[in-house]
Amino acid sequence: MSHKHSATLLICCPDRKGLVATIANFLLSYNANILHADQHQDADGGLFLMRVEWALDGFTLPIADFAAAFEPIARENRMEWKMALSENKPKIAIFVSKYEHCLIDLLHRWRIGELHCEIPLIISNHEDCRRIAEFNGIPYHVVPVTRQNKVELEQQQFALLEQHGVDLIILARYMQVLSEEFVQRYPNRVINIHHSFLPAFDGAKPYHRAHARGVKLIGATAHFVTPDLDEGPIIDQDVERVDHAFTPADLLRTGRHSESVVLERALQQVLERRVFINGERTVVLR
Repeated sequence: MSHKHSATLLICCPDRKGLVATIANFLLSYNANILHADQHQDADGGLFLMRVEWALDGFTLPIADFAAAFEPIARENRMEWKMALSENKPKIAIFVSKYEHCLIDLLHRWRIGELHCEIPLIISNHEDCRRIAEFNGIPYHVVPVTRQNKVELEQQQFALLEQHGVDLIILARYMQVLSEEFVQRYPNRVINIHHSFLPAFDGAKPYHRAHARGVKLIGATAHFVTPDLDEGPIIDQDVERVDHAFTPADLLRTGRHSESVVLERALQQVLERRVFINGERTVVLR
């Protein structure tokens, strides 16, 4: 978990010796107390990735001046970087259809303070989960998207997302494929939970297809959404052991637990600014 009054710096740049020392010495020069630091060297791509979090108590550089002070180091090392403050809560929109287990788990964890975010709205193509949203005091908007009216009704979804200033979209078993326009409008800002251990059994009815193949493990995968269905960079996964006696309904029931756990874990990692997208993969720093 992030410190309650801290800043987090994410850095991506070409790898070279001395980067960790350079960054640490810069922060130390302003009396930073580093709380967490982790880095990864991608040997194949020659990249250096780093996440560093420090307490703002006693930090002598005004946050408004951080970019100007850090820019010479960033320019010299060809860094792509961004800095976030723990006090700023991202705004999350949850999309859901009829299955409610992932939604319930996320809202419970949000209500007890485990998810550091705001949830200003829930969007669905069905009425089924309205009672859950109302119990948690969150506006619930039904936009009855189908394959036939998707282009038209996604415009209503865009308007709602813009109205609420949404930063991140969570597909909590939302059973509609987003249009290419939607995905391109929110690049790397949409997270989906797919009910299989990708890349196995992408697309529709993965539990039925897993049953037909007699698998001994089923899984769940949280990934960023791209225009290619279920092909986006994977954030988190998990599996459950099953056997020949499981029916498709048994697989669905067993898989609900993994789906909820994996989606919450992926969202937590993104909220804590631990996730880098590196081509078709992610790097999740601990």
